[in-house]
Amino acid sequence: MATDAHVHVQPWWELRPDVYAAMTRGRDDVDALEKMMRSPEHLLRLMDAEGVERAVLVNYPSAAMGFTHRVNDYVADYCAHAPQRLIAMGGVDPGQCDDPAAEVRRAAERGVRALKLHPPHMGIAPNAYLDGDLGLRAVYEEAQRLGLPVLIHTGTSVFPGARSRLGEPILVDDVAVDFPHLKIVLAHGGRPLWMEQAFFLVRRFPNVFMDLSGIPPQKLPEYFPRLAEVADKALYGSDWPSPGVRSMKKNLDAFRALGYPPDALAKMLSGNAKRVYG
Repeated sequence: MATDAHVHVQPWWELRPDVYAAMTRGRDDVDALEKMMRSPEHLLRLMDAEGVERAVLVNYPSAAMGFTHRVNDYVADYCAHAPQRLIAMGGVDPGQCDDPAAEVRRAAERGVRALKLHPPHMGIAPNAYLDGDLGLRAVYEEAQRLGLPVLIHTGTSVFPGARSRLGEPILVDDVAVDFPHLKIVLAHGGRPLWMEQAFFLVRRFPNVFMDLSGIPPQKLPEYFPRLAEVADKALYGSDWPSPGVRSMKKNLDAFRALGYPPDALAKMLSGNAKRVYG
């Protein structure tokens, strides 16, 4: 009974051409993926075949990627076909929005259950509100008020235009201090440069979690040798179908094969995702 807490089912038809080329380069399953981006039934059949009970569908606006705030409507409508199995994650980019708090409310009313902030793709530091970015502050305040978890990308990105320096996890330290009732998830655990920072934040703050997506499972013991100590704060995720992740099932099987204790495995594979995302 696994929850994949980081799946990218997105409106690929909105991607910038150079990003689309990077996303699909070398793949032989592009036609099937494009059908899946439009059809929840296709995704649910794949999840059944690959042993995934629930999935968090990660979407966010980003001019660098080509996505606008239409992604909130897209993911809400998509997940409405199977709300017990598909969790809608949208986002708000303060730089693309006149009233970020209103967009948070609108997204929530449409059925979005969590928000994604992608600093390298949005060109904004996660703590930029300390330098006067009132829009970002409004996003955090409204998400905290509404009980919406916020997933923050940590680590690098190889897509065109990404500013990886903004993915340093320690910048989230301010967010955790200033918004203590906001559930924060560090996507990718700061890989591949800042895993120790991510581990520190997860241990330091009761409201900070991390997902393990985008990390080859065989690298987890190297990146997080003490992962079992934070098994109640770590969420399994694949990052499928991002470059390098060709199969939800193969990623899931490789994670299960790492030999973590059964109780820790149950938390990371399902229990923690239910705690965070409901």
